[in-house]
Amino acid sequence: MAEIQERYVQVGSLRTFVRETPGEGIPTVFVHGNPTSSTDWVPFLERLDGRALAPDLPCFGRSERPRRRRFDPTMYGYADFVERFLNAQAIDRYSLVVHDWGVVGLMAALRHPERLERLVVINAVPLLPGYRWHWVARIWRRRIVGELANATATERATHVQMRQARPGLKPMPEGFVEELWPLWDRATRRAVLRLYRSADSDELAAAGLHLDRLACPALVVWGQKDPYLPAKFGRAYAERLPGSKLFEVSEAGHWPWIDAPGIVERVTGFLQS
Repeated sequence: MAEIQERYVQVGSLRTFVRETPGEGIPTVFVHGNPTSSTDWVPFLERLDGRALAPDLPCFGRSERPRRRRFDPTMYGYADFVERFLNAQAIDRYSLVVHDWGVVGLMAALRHPERLERLVVINAVPLLPGYRWHWVARIWRRRIVGELANATATERATHVQMRQARPGLKPMPEGFVEELWPLWDRATRRAVLRLYRSADSDELAAAGLHLDRLACPALVVWGQKDPYLPAKFGRAYAERLPGSKLFEVSEAGHWPWIDAPGIVERVTGFLQS
C-alpha cells in the first residue's frame, strides 16, 4: 500500500489540509463531498500508484474555516478554490475523482477541459437538468429551518440519519460518524447552508451545460440504492460525457465503495490503465 503523507498548504490565503501520496507522472486529484473530508479517499490513495492529492475543502475536515469575506462557500466559490488549489500545486494536466459535492472539482475542470487526463464521477451532485433536491437538502435550503436543523443536530441523530445512505439502513462503518462529528462545527454548518442555497436546479444544469467538452476517458460509478441521487443521473452523466463508461452497482448506496469495496480496485485500475 502507498504511504499517505499529511500536510498543510497555502491556497491563496487559505490554510488547506491535504492527504498526498508521492510519485511520478500525471497526478490524480480527489475532491470529497458533504459532510465528509479527504478521509473518504484513504482506501483509494493507499492503492493508487503515482502521485495523488486529496484536499479538505475550506470549512471541511482539517482545513481552515475562513470568515465569509475571505471565502465564498457557494458552488462557484468552491469551484474557484479547486482551480486555485491546482495552480498553487503547479498542476497542469491531471486526473480527477469526484463524489457528491466534490462535483465542484468537475465545475473547475470544465473551465480548462484540455488539462484533464482521466475523470471518475462517483454518485455526484448532478450538473444536469431535472434534479430535485433530497429531503435533507430541502431543509438546509430553507431559511431559519436549516439553521434550526443544524443547531439541534446531535451525534446520535447523525448515526441514525446516515443509515439512510446505505441499503437496508445499515449503520455506517465503525468510526465513520465518530471521526466526522468533531469536525462538523458551527463554521462547517454555516458553509453547508450557503452551499446548498447557491444551488438551484437551473444553476446546476447551467454549470454542466458543456459536459460534452470533456472528451477524456471517463468512468461513471453509481450506487443504485442512493436515496439522495437517483441512478438515472449516473446514466445521464455517462450519456453526456463522450468518453465515458458506466458502472452501476445494484446493492450500493451513496458511498458505494463502502457497500462494494471492489469499487476501489476498479477506480484505481481505470486511473492507471
